[in-house]
Amino acid sequence: MKSFLFCLSLILLFSCNQEKKEAQLKYPETKKVDTVDTYFGTQVKDPYRWLEDDRSNETEEWVSRQNQTTFGYLEQIPYRKAIENRLTEIWNYEKRGAPFEEGDFTYFYKNDGLQDQSVLYRYKNGSLAKEAKVFLNPNTFSEEGIISLAGTSFTEDGSLLAYSISEGGSDWRKVIVMDTKSKEKVGDTIQNVKFSGISWKGNEGFYYSSYKKPEGSELSAKTDQHLLYYHRLGTDQKEDKLIFGGTKEEKNRYVRGSVTHDDRYLMISASVSTSGNKLFIKDLTKENAEIRPVVNDYNSDNYVLHNEADRLFIVTNRKAPNRKLVTVDADQPKPENWKDLIPEQENVLNASKGAGYLYAEYMVDAISQVKQFDLDGNLVRKVELPGIGTISGFGTKMEKDELYYSFTNYKTPTSIYKYDVVSGKSELFHSPHVDFDREQYVSKQVFYSSKDGTKIPMIITHKKSIELDGKNPTMLYGYGGFNISITPSFNTANIIWLEQGGVYAVPNIRGGGEYGEEWHKAGTKMNKQNVFDDFIAAAEYLIEENYTSSDRLAIKGRSNGGLLVGATMTQRPDLMEVALPGVGVLDMLRYHKFTAGAGWAYDYGTSDESEEMFEYLYDYSPLHNVEQDTDYPATLVITADHDDRVVPAHSFKFAAELQSKHVGEDPVLIRIETDSGHGAGKPTSKIIEENSDIFAFTFYNMGFEQLPVALDDEK
Repeated sequence: MKSFLFCLSLILLFSCNQEKKEAQLKYPETKKVDTVDTYFGTQVKDPYRWLEDDRSNETEEWVSRQNQTTFGYLEQIPYRKAIENRLTEIWNYEKRGAPFEEGDFTYFYKNDGLQDQSVLYRYKNGSLAKEAKVFLNPNTFSEEGIISLAGTSFTEDGSLLAYSISEGGSDWRKVIVMDTKSKEKVGDTIQNVKFSGISWKGNEGFYYSSYKKPEGSELSAKTDQHLLYYHRLGTDQKEDKLIFGGTKEEKNRYVRGSVTHDDRYLMISASVSTSGNKLFIKDLTKENAEIRPVVNDYNSDNYVLHNEADRLFIVTNRKAPNRKLVTVDADQPKPENWKDLIPEQENVLNASKGAGYLYAEYMVDAISQVKQFDLDGNLVRKVELPGIGTISGFGTKMEKDELYYSFTNYKTPTSIYKYDVVSGKSELFHSPHVDFDREQYVSKQVFYSSKDGTKIPMIITHKKSIELDGKNPTMLYGYGGFNISITPSFNTANIIWLEQGGVYAVPNIRGGGEYGEEWHKAGTKMNKQNVFDDFIAAAEYLIEENYTSSDRLAIKGRSNGGLLVGATMTQRPDLMEVALPGVGVLDMLRYHKFTAGAGWAYDYGTSDESEEMFEYLYDYSPLHNVEQDTDYPATLVITADHDDRVVPAHSFKFAAELQSKHVGEDPVLIRIETDSGHGAGKPTSKIIEENSDIFAFTFYNMGFEQLPVALDDEK
């Protein structure tokens, strides 16, 4: 029971309740409109449609009132500031990326600790890393740290750099070209670039992709015709040549152009969704050469990893759900001419190249294994890794004689290793010094059964000293979609959760890519409920095995994971105490109406493609399954006003529905970050603030009036 003085301090926002620990919130009123859509004869009300207008003063005022309520609540949590101070303290360590050579220099990214954006450093090849100097510092792009470095591409000789920037977290980018010797800008800034790589053709110019700027809001208006352009240095962007796309007969929502390392071929990938792509080739050595198909359907994922003269190395899952590496002559590149170089295996393949070799990274129950091959497909060795976890890297230019890779898991901060391709030995290159004693923690993998009997792996991390008494605060994190694999990785923010005796659990549910395309398909369209069932079964396992109980369980996910949380909490509101849906896809009937959302149809299906698909989506769509007079868990919906990938209207409407229909005394709030997007490039300061609020909200609503482990400045 809260004290009288504490209740008095909340009088403007709360009414005291002597029976419950949580105070009853008074939410801002959200008006309702009479918008109704008809799907195959079924009428569906959409009373908060007006919140989709991100440019209206009404929406802006609603955001302000919601944030006032949310932050008013968060500010009353007695240990919120202590969590933020501890998290800031933990975060303040040097973080480095692996070095890479471009021309005469070696580059690497470094963050001193609390810098909002990581800085790009460089030093002369052959000299010492300690002689490195700042090359490009994104923290100088804006005073608030909200303009981030979104991508870099050097010419083959390293003399020019094209780098993209994101403002306020938006997916719309600007591209700037720099002379790397003088650091001076070259030519004009390229505007309105989105979902694009930058691929140079010699030093003359580069290929990039974008959409035509949409009518209406550039943050939410639909974009569904991706175009590939070529920009020649020294010319106006208006003169950029359209290379691919723009036909009325066929719209591709995602197009990407990539030039091979020898400037010989332009490879073009085109897709209508997030899975499956056509692949094309153009011979750049021949004037007016035509663009020829390599793969001319969307039934598989394909990309060119490397070429040796006219020999192409292609990674594909065509008739190989776990992927394989094939070779083919560029003059006759169609699938009937492909020859297996590294055949499909039992485990999922991710391929890379560098220092004269090929590297096959396999996921074995979501854990990395690596094999080294020569260019003829002969196995050189199985690479001995530093431990059980996730590696990334194993890539560099083929003419180099060394490469670097990173290693991490849930209790090991990302460390950089130097790999000797001749001996196969790994040498620790950089290990961060984090205020975290990893030896006090255990991270183990278990397998549990989902509703239909499917075995699902899950990694559970916690202090070795905890007791399995059903009382441990537990965070269950999931994703389950788009063929994305959730592999073990260190998250600085989670240290505070683990220090407080928390359990952190991550299941590898269907919809992801951990077991290949079949695992992915088992969580798509009419199989999407499998994803939610897998997640629910993970929660039930943690409760049955006495890790936790329903009143000490929180569920968390972002983007597609936000959908996962939204669906789980509306289907099983009794299962958890706290729900944390972040930047989630929550309106499954209209998601494809915004930005590039229609490209997600491979995973979700759309409400207008068939009556059966509509009914399936309607049956689980979180927004449409918030029930009147239902006691939902304490919920903190998280979004950002510049999210132009999963537009914030999803979260706005879901929060409004919850506040309208929820009858319990646990809070259902929305935290709306300003001048921020879907997540990429978010400043360190904002990351710390958001995570502090998440942990404070979670512990508080699990009934902790004080933190399980007191912090020095806890008040």
